[in-house]
Amino acid sequence: MDNTARTLIAGRALRGFVDGSVAVLLPAYLLALGHDSFAVGVLGTVTLLGSALATLAVGTWGHRAAPRTLLLAAALLMAATGAGFAGFGAFAPLLVVAFIGTLNPGAGDVSVFLPLEHARLAGLAHSSAERTTLFARYSLAGSLSAAFGALAVGVPAWLAPRMGWAMVDALRTMFVFYAAVGLLIWALYRRLPLPKVGATQTGKPAPLGPSRAVVVKLAALFSVDAFAGGLVLNSLVSLWLMQRFGLPLTSAGAFFFWSGLLSAASQLAAPWLARRIGLLNTMVFTHIPANLCLVAAALAPTLALALALLLVRALLSQMDVPTRTAYVMSVVTPPERAAAASFTAVPRSLASAASPALAGALFAAGWLAAPLLLCGVLKIGYDLALWRACRGHPLQGD
Repeated sequence: MDNTARTLIAGRALRGFVDGSVAVLLPAYLLALGHDSFAVGVLGTVTLLGSALATLAVGTWGHRAAPRTLLLAAALLMAATGAGFAGFGAFAPLLVVAFIGTLNPGAGDVSVFLPLEHARLAGLAHSSAERTTLFARYSLAGSLSAAFGALAVGVPAWLAPRMGWAMVDALRTMFVFYAAVGLLIWALYRRLPLPKVGATQTGKPAPLGPSRAVVVKLAALFSVDAFAGGLVLNSLVSLWLMQRFGLPLTSAGAFFFWSGLLSAASQLAAPWLARRIGLLNTMVFTHIPANLCLVAAALAPTLALALALLLVRALLSQMDVPTRTAYVMSVVTPPERAAAASFTAVPRSLASAASPALAGALFAAGWLAAPLLLCGVLKIGYDLALWRACRGHPLQGD
């Protein structure tokens, strides 16, 4: 594997670990600060909205700057985000930090890192199959690390009595750790090579051109999926499990650990399946049964059954992550890849930004099953629409 790919995958793994911790800890941290469940949803909305606007800026103007420079800036922003969440307790400044920063309240990566790393990885592959495998490794690193990060939610409970701290202060240390990882990623990405003097410009990033129509179509469809996904961010599922079944924080961390391992396994299997049935079919026909499991979990009468259904969903629902990225990179020309990554990510982030606040409001109103049911139904509709709209479209990005 190319050294650049190793560096980007290592950075994704580091981010995945702290994202996996923070997504589960965030509701407990906000509640410990005196905020309510609606505030959890609002903060998730603001976080995703800020990420969408940052990603849009990268897609619009990012081709004017060196990708390495943008990645280093994003790493410093990540460090500042962790410091902000550790330092503030009032809701208004937390909202500002969430909007500007890189906090990720869900399972997948929604930050400004996403289009920059995707475009760089896509340029390292020489075929569609190789590209799918590379993105699967990238996604696998994030999922595995997020799984182990979820286990780390037990650290504050272990740390508080031993250090004589209040629980809220122990939770705050995890955001200090988040900031430290941002600085570590900055040091790691300084190893990325600079553009070679006199190198060919045929692969230079460019704004969308000939592939605009297909990118717009995909962005519209992905936004439906993202709106639905915003209803069941990890932080919101964690809140649902705590409120619906009284699941302790450490037990929630254990659940998200196993869920993350199953998601990682599904992403590892995605390239194998895509070679046999195609990228689009892999995206659609693994996603539909996963969402049926989500609907069933919303209606489950016991914690054990709900957790079992959610684990089956985790085994299937993430196969579309590397295949979706590889599909987008394969239907556009190479110079358009950075712009395509941004312009398909932006509607996803904007659409998903609208739904966490809705989920928080539904939780606050006592309709605990509603977000999961709505998510499952919308995602199944998205799967069917995507398959009908995109089947037979040629892959032309090699």
